[in-house]
Amino acid sequence: MTRMIFVNLPVLDLQRSRSFLEALGAVNEPRFTDETAACMTFSETIHVMILTHDKFRQFTPRPIADANKGSEVLICLSAESRESVDAAVERAEANGGTADPSPKQDYGVMYGRSVADPDGHIFEIMWMDPAAAERGADAVKEAIATAV
Repeated sequence: MTRMIFVNLPVLDLQRSRSFLEALGAVNEPRFTDETAACMTFSETIHVMILTHDKFRQFTPRPIADANKGSEVLICLSAESRESVDAAVERAEANGGTADPSPKQDYGVMYGRSVADPDGHIFEIMWMDPAAAERGADAVKEAIATAV
């Protein structure tokens, strides 16, 4: 079996959060969706489980953080182009998100924006030039140093 990642997020309004994630390109997996949770699939290996607060509390005794007041996680999704970054943020904003709660990143070889979901969880949408990605972190460091 291929290793997969399931990000579990507590949400106040399941349908609103589902619409937001669909705007970012996720597809609902009905086999793992009911009135308390929805499995939203970005790829064969990346899934976001959105859970009502009551459902989320079944998995942890810790209090649920208010993502509008603090940062608990940054979820970064890759994009195919700079234009697709902007388009994803615009779609997500039209579906209940808040565009650019974090600073935009534009270093030539790397471009990213963010959008907060209706519960305040931040999704970064990032594009990186394939040649720069091949070079690794040094290409990004050089681009950032040049931009400053």
